[in-house]
Amino acid sequence: MTARIHIDGRAVTVPAGRDLLSTCLDAGVAVPHFCWHRAMGSVGACRLCAVKVYNSPDDPGHIEMACMTAVADGQRIEVADPEAAFFRARVIEWLMVNHPHDCAVCEEGGACQLQDMTIASGHHRRRAGPEKRTHRNQYLGPLLTHEMNRCIACYRCTRFYRDYAGGRDLDVFGAHDRVYFGRAEDGVLESPFAGNLDEVCPTGVFNDKGWSNVYARPWDMAETPSVCTHCSVGCNVTLSARAGRLRRAINRRHDAINGDFLCDRGRYGATFAQSPRRLVDARAAGQPVAVAAALDRVAALLAQGPAIGIGSPRASLEANYALRRLVGPDRFFAGVSDSETALVDRIAAQLAGAAQIASLADIETADAALVLGEDLTGTAPRAALSLRQMARGAERDLAAQKGVPAFLDSAVRVAGEGRRSPITLVTPLPDALDSIAALPLRRTPDAIAAFGHAVAAAIGGAPAADADVAATAAALAGAAAPLVIAGAGLGDIAIIDAAAAVAAALGARARLALFPPETNSLGLSLLGALPLCDRPANAGTVIVLENDLFARCDPAQVDALFAGRTVIALDCIDTATTGRADIVLPVASIADAAGTFINHEGRAQRAFAAIADGPPAAWRMLAALGAVSRDTNQIRSSRASLDFARDEREGGAALQTRRAAEPDLDSLLAALVHDCPHLAAVLDAAPGAGFTTAVGRIARAPARFSGRTASDRAGRIGDATPPTDPDSPFSWTMEGAAFESLPQMLFAGAPVIVAGSHPAPVAVAPPPPSGSGLRLIPLHDPFRGGETDQASSILAARAPAPRLLLHPADAAALGLSAGDPVSADGAPAPALTLDPAMPRGHVGLTTRHTSPRRIRLEGRP
Repeated sequence: MTARIHIDGRAVTVPAGRDLLSTCLDAGVAVPHFCWHRAMGSVGACRLCAVKVYNSPDDPGHIEMACMTAVADGQRIEVADPEAAFFRARVIEWLMVNHPHDCAVCEEGGACQLQDMTIASGHHRRRAGPEKRTHRNQYLGPLLTHEMNRCIACYRCTRFYRDYAGGRDLDVFGAHDRVYFGRAEDGVLESPFAGNLDEVCPTGVFNDKGWSNVYARPWDMAETPSVCTHCSVGCNVTLSARAGRLRRAINRRHDAINGDFLCDRGRYGATFAQSPRRLVDARAAGQPVAVAAALDRVAALLAQGPAIGIGSPRASLEANYALRRLVGPDRFFAGVSDSETALVDRIAAQLAGAAQIASLADIETADAALVLGEDLTGTAPRAALSLRQMARGAERDLAAQKGVPAFLDSAVRVAGEGRRSPITLVTPLPDALDSIAALPLRRTPDAIAAFGHAVAAAIGGAPAADADVAATAAALAGAAAPLVIAGAGLGDIAIIDAAAAVAAALGARARLALFPPETNSLGLSLLGALPLCDRPANAGTVIVLENDLFARCDPAQVDALFAGRTVIALDCIDTATTGRADIVLPVASIADAAGTFINHEGRAQRAFAAIADGPPAAWRMLAALGAVSRDTNQIRSSRASLDFARDEREGGAALQTRRAAEPDLDSLLAALVHDCPHLAAVLDAAPGAGFTTAVGRIARAPARFSGRTASDRAGRIGDATPPTDPDSPFSWTMEGAAFESLPQMLFAGAPVIVAGSHPAPVAVAPPPPSGSGLRLIPLHDPFRGGETDQASSILAARAPAPRLLLHPADAAALGLSAGDPVSADGAPAPALTLDPAMPRGHVGLTTRHTSPRRIRLEGRP
C-alpha cells in the first residue's frame, strides 16, 4: 500500500506504515534529528524532529514528532513552518544549557550533529545563568574515550549496545538532568561491538581512542572505500588517512552485508598497517638490503629452476593469481593445512549446490535457524550480530498483529512480549548466542554432524528419536525462510556436509550460510590452490605470499617444506615465517594496495589503496618478477620500477614516471579472467581505473579538504602534479565526484559463486582423526584472529590471553591441576584451566590450527 503526502508543498508517493522522519529523509528533505537511527527505529527521546502536520484540508495543523508519527494518505507536512522551527530551536537551546563549549578540541568538531543543528537553528548566545552540570568520565577500555559532559540523552548508545548488540555492561543511570550513560563502575566494555558507539553517538561522548591518539580533523583526511579482511564476512569499510598514515576505519554501509555496524575486530584491525611489526626493509640472509638487490637475488633463483608458490587466504585474489602465474598452476599451493584446503573446497562446492546463499541481510530476515558447530561471535562476529536481529522476528510479527508500527522500537519490544524466532544452536561449549537460542545444545564435534543429518532425515519424513531433533526439524520445516549456518570453526568437513544436507532437505526456500576461515579462503580455493601434501620434491625455491605458515599448518610439515630450499617471503608484517626466510620482500598492506577478496557468499569485492606512494602491492611485485622470469634482460628495469625506497628523495613526479611502466590492476584482472574464466565476475566487483563520472574521477578528499598542506606535502610535489592512482577510479584530491553521491551498486561486489550452479558432491564424512590424545576444539575470540589482528596494538590490548581448557576428570587422569604449565604435542601451551563444560576426551585450545586432530598433553616444569 502507498500513501500520497505533501512535504513542504511537494507531492510524494511513499509506502504506507512508515514514519514521517525517514520518509522525509528519503525524499531529500532534511529534518533535524538526534535519537532516531535507521537501524534502530524511533523512541522520541530528543524531540528535535518536530514538524507541522495537517491531516486534512480543514486541519489547523499541530506539532508532531516526525519519528513517532506514521505516514497517512492525504497528510501535509511543513518542515519549515515557523512554529516548528521555533520549537526545534528551543530544543537545541535547552540541550546547550549544560553542553561544554569545547568544539575546538572535541574530536567531533566539524563533524558533530549537535554543532550542525546549533548553527542551523540560529542559537549563538547562552541565556542560562547557572553553572553547567558536570559528570565524571569513566575508563571504558582501550577502544573508546568517554566524555559524558557532551551527552544530550538521545539514548542511541544504550539502545545499540543493549537492545541491538545484546551487551549488558553499559546502561543509563540517574534521572532528570543527571542522567548518566556508562558502566556501573570503570572497566573495559565487554561487547565485541562496542566500537560502534563512536559512530552511533551524535555528539562525541564516545570516540575512537586510537584515532584520538593520532587525531586529524575529518575534513583533513582522504577517505577510500575498502573491505575488512579480518574474517570471511567482508564488511565494507572506509579507510581514512592523512600524511601517509592510516588514521581510522569506519563503517561503510552495504545493505546486503554490514549495514550500519562493524565488529571491533574489523574496526580496529586495520591499524596493523601502522604496527611496529610492519616490514619496511628487504632482508637477505638476515641482513637489510635494498629492494633492488633482493629482487636481483630472487630473479637469479627463478632463472635456476622451478619454484613452488605458497598462497594465502589473507592475500588478495590478484596477489594469489600473480604467484600462481609465476610458478605455474601445478606448483601453486594453498598455504594452509591439507584438511583446511579440503574443507574450503567442500564449502565452495556446497555453496554452488545450494538453493540460496545467505547474505547477512538474509540472515536477519530468516524466521527459523539452525547453527551447527560454529562460534559465530568468535569467527564471524558481524554474522552473530545479524543473527541477534533475526531472533527478534517473532517479536516484530506479534507487535504487527497488535497494530504497532515497526518503526516504534520500544513499543514493538513491549507488544512483542519477548518472543523469539526459533534458533537451534549446537556447539561443543557454551556460546555467546545461547541467550537468544530456543534450543542451546551442547554436542561433541562428531555428534554435531550426526545431529544435522538426523534433522535432515526428520525433515524428509523419517521418525526422530531425539526430541531436540524433532523440535528443530519442525521449526525449520514450518518456516517460510529457514536458515542453516555452519563454518570452519571446528575444521570438520562432516559438519559442512550436514548443514548442506539440512538445506537440501528443506528445498528451494532454504538459505545456507557457510563461513570459511579467512577473508579470501574461497578465492584461494577458486584459483585451484593445491594441498601442501602434493608439493613436488624437485623445487629448490619456495615463495611464501603473505602467510605465516607456522600459524596455519603443522610446524613439522613447514620445517620439512623449508628443509634444503631457499625460502622467499613476501609480507607486510614480520612473522615466524619471515623470520625463517632467506629473502624477505616487504609489500603493501590492505591500506596501501588495491585488491579483490571473495567473501563467505562468494561475492567478489574490491578494496582500494588508502595511502599513496606506499610499498608495492604483492601482486605488482610478483607480476614484475613474472616478466623478469620470462626475459632475464628485463631484470634491471623491472627491479628499478619497484624500488619504493627512493620515493622520498625523488618526489611524486619521479615516482609517477616509474609507475607508468608497472603492471596495473585492470591488466592483471584481465589476465586472471583469461586463465580462470569461471572467475569472470571479478571484473564487475567495482569500476575499473578508467571509470569517470560527469565531473571526472571520484574524489578521495572531502570538499572541505584544507589543501596540499593538509597532507604535509608542501614543497615536495611539483606544481600541477598531484599523484594519480593507476589501479582505481579515485583521485587523491578533492576534485571530482563525491563517493557518497554514487549509486551503492557500483561498489556492491559481484557474485562469483552462483547458488544452484551445479549439484553438491555426495556427502561423505571423513574418518575421525586418528591417533591417541585428546580431540582438539579450537577456541575462538572476537578480538583475536590471524597474524594481522595480533599485529594491531589496539586489538592486542583488548584480546584475552590464550586459553587451554580441560574437563576436570580428564585433567585428573593426566595428573594435571588448574594452573599447571602444560605442553601440547611437545610445544608450550597456556596454563591449564579446568572447565566442566568441556566435553570429556576433548581439549579446548586457542589456536589458528583448526584441523580435526588429536593433541597429547603433558605437564612441564
